[in-house]
Amino acid sequence: MRYLGVDYGTKRIGLAVCDELEISAGPLAQIEGSGAGNLPADALAVAKIAEEYGVDEYVVGLPYNMDGSVGSQGRLCQEFAQMLAQATGKKVHLFDERLSSEAAEAKLLKAGLTRKKRRARTDMLAAAIILQSFLDQKNR
Repeated sequence: MRYLGVDYGTKRIGLAVCDELEISAGPLAQIEGSGAGNLPADALAVAKIAEEYGVDEYVVGLPYNMDGSVGSQGRLCQEFAQMLAQATGKKVHLFDERLSSEAAEAKLLKAGLTRKKRRARTDMLAAAIILQSFLDQKNR
């Protein structure tokens, strides 16, 4: 089974893919979002890339607040996940992504990248962290 991890944002969408054995996830791409939260357009853009990689299912990060509640960005991600499921006819999992962007930023800081280079990679690395966490939990 091949999963595509998605770190959804209206400005940037990070994507990651796993191997067919569901062991490891790696960053794939960072694409521009619609900017206005045009969920159908964003879902189609993600689906197009996923098709190239033979993706079977999706894992969309759900940004819970630290108290466990779902805020406005979380609701947007839930709506995006629904649009992605409708656009592709494939199963979409929502997975807790709390602090994934911070973890990605910390890894990129350690690598000594400039701010511009970090920004260009943060979302796809966050998607890889989300997907790897999903795989680790699934394979326990």
